[in-house]
Amino acid sequence: MVGVEQLGFDFGTAAPRRLVRVTPAKLATWTDCPRRYRMTYLDRPTPPRGGAWAHNTLGAVVHNALKALFDLPADRRTPDQAVALVNRQWKSEGFRDVDQAAEYRARAGRWVHDYVASLDVDFEPLGVERWVSSPTERIVAEGRVDRIDHRDGELVIVDYKTGRHVLTSDDARGSQALALYALAARRTLRKPCRRVELHHLPSGSVAVWEHTEESLARHVRRAEEAADEIDLATETLKAGGDQEILFPPVTGRQCQWCDFRRSCPEGQAAAPAIEPWALLAP
Repeated sequence: MVGVEQLGFDFGTAAPRRLVRVTPAKLATWTDCPRRYRMTYLDRPTPPRGGAWAHNTLGAVVHNALKALFDLPADRRTPDQAVALVNRQWKSEGFRDVDQAAEYRARAGRWVHDYVASLDVDFEPLGVERWVSSPTERIVAEGRVDRIDHRDGELVIVDYKTGRHVLTSDDARGSQALALYALAARRTLRKPCRRVELHHLPSGSVAVWEHTEESLARHVRRAEEAADEIDLATETLKAGGDQEILFPPVTGRQCQWCDFRRSCPEGQAAAPAIEPWALLAP
């Protein structure tokens, strides 16, 4: 088995192939629905999107508050300060009404209060909302990591979650995004990185996985296969290919919350519309 550290350019006699730049978000969008990928990343002008989703607003507020917290000196990273930052960052887009927005603002405040109270905030992360990047044989994997810790001589990828469901080690193990972040972080920061963590603030739980070279390599192969498909479809479209054949819709329950639902008759037929606050935790 070839280790991930050995993946890279081939400096033999053959001309190096063009590397495809991908982020976890692009790969996930392609896998979920090629039509949504085309509308998101290729169509110009971009088709009109739907309105804001309350669960996305909530997640963004929590992420922004924690980023702002770690921008402060360590002695000011208190639970009460974290709550104040939630209130300062708060937005109400997507919520049903003022009362619902106030309820979830209070929830978000409790989440970050309890989360920060559980942390040793004297440590300094090596990265907060840090952009990392690494080439493999066929792609450049890159993206922005919520937090990168340095523990016992190794990097640890930390990803904040605010969704409805408690996460498990299987979620951490199966996350292509976390695996690519680990690969890119160790290339960018020149330190070993195997451990990835999902910090679920509503439950206070942490889902952990320790990657091996083999498990990282498997994620890289899957990412490269998807990137090859994206590149072929994109180049064929530029050459005049049929966008409906190259970027077909994949319909299902996810069509309920697709940003491009109004531009997709197949998605509208596949699932009924839901309210912008329907995906909030009960």
